[in-house]
Amino acid sequence: MKAFTIGDHVEVLDEAIQGKVIAVEGAVVTLQTEEGFPMQFASSQLVKTGDAIQVSNYEAFQVKKEKETPKKKPPVARRPKERNTPKLEVDLHIHQLVKSTKGMDNFEILNQQLETAKRQLEFAIRKRIQKVVFIHGVGAGVLKEELKYLFNKYEVVKFYDADYKKYGLGATEVYIYQNP
Repeated sequence: MKAFTIGDHVEVLDEAIQGKVIAVEGAVVTLQTEEGFPMQFASSQLVKTGDAIQVSNYEAFQVKKEKETPKKKPPVARRPKERNTPKLEVDLHIHQLVKSTKGMDNFEILNQQLETAKRQLEFAIRKRIQKVVFIHGVGAGVLKEELKYLFNKYEVVKFYDADYKKYGLGATEVYIYQNP
């Protein structure tokens, strides 16, 4: 049972009524509302208000300092898909490699694509990039076969079809062993 005394400022629980205690008779408390009306409530329905909490300047400073310090963000967990995505994609479509194919025959186009693939693969080996995807397209399969022949020359690589969902049948992924 809460002890209320005459003169206490109180509020009624679950209602928007405030007032000052004008009489206490056992468990029944009479209060005068801000509008001047007397009302009676059980003491269990009332709560004291107006009690000031004493806080030192030091405690206020500590709370303020705690709020100002930036919280460390938890590290972003990478999903397995993101972890396994290749670091380098090389598009070997001829329109991505040269401005114009005017005057080039199929042999020159194929050589341009193979030179680009070789240059990018050696770059990846030098820079220790672990996975490279070569996008060659589907076509007649000539470039794909030539790429297989090129990749077989390197002992530090293994190659396989790239992710079907992302590239379809038109890409080959190369895995480069870092410590042969």
